Amino acid sequence: MDKTDSNYKVGDLIYDANIYDGMNTNLADLDFYKRWLPKNKNARILELCCGTGRLTIPIAKDGYDISGVDNMPSMLEQAKTKASEGGLDVEFIEADIRTLNLPEKFDLIFIPFNSIHHLYKNDDLFKAFKAVNNHLKDGGLFLLDCFNPNIQFIVEGEKEQKEIAKYTTNDGRDILIKQIMRYENKTQINRIEWQYYINGKFDSIQNLDMRLYFPQELDSYLEWNGFNIINKFGGFEEEAFNDHSLKQIFVCQ
Repeated sequence: MDKTDSNYKVGDLIYDANIYDGMNTNLADLDFYKRWLPKNKNARILELCCGTGRLTIPIAKDGYDISGVDNMPSMLEQAKTKASEGGLDVEFIEADIRTLNLPEKFDLIFIPFNSIHHLYKNDDLFKAFKAVNNHLKDGGLFLLDCFNPNIQFIVEGEKEQKEIAKYTTNDGRDILIKQIMRYENKTQINRIEWQYYINGKFDSIQNLDMRLYFPQELDSYLEWNGFNIINKFGGFEEEAFNDHSLKQIFVCQ
């Protein structure tokens, strides 16, 4: 997503495709999304906020007709390179999911990987939900996942800086990331700062501001925007949602 409010943002370095891929290697969500794909391989699938194709590419490899949408050109270029190297013909589209206007409808649309947290205002979220509705076939499914806000985690995260990642990118950079956060009660936005150290030297502070959506709030927002919540899970193994769930995972129609 681009900056949906001038006061809140995601830093450019976080969208550096190689740094992003080096950090985001976990595919725990892939099997979940695969389980909900239509049995018919001719079905049309749309992934919103697809990034570098972390999920798009393996789903395409399974023979599905999937398109990916993202608003970051650098991420899409990486996704296109991956698809080409895999001999895959995948359509990647540069667009803002709040104003998406494609000439077709889809059997299944999903927004994975906590991406809705970068929709900072209700108006942004509702525009995205309207775009999903406009592109979903009758009876089609809409899936999304996001965090289940944990107040204790936020309180602990405000106390001290913590190291959250250390790895080497495909282009040979040694990355160390340290995190500190500050929560705004008024806006429900968690102001996260990531300090980047590259090849042993401090590089920059990058913002990763995230709007938190609380469970009953998000349930209502989906219903107000015309979705019927078929299932709500607390994890990618389809565990029942409860007090201790780390995630909110929705299957809607």
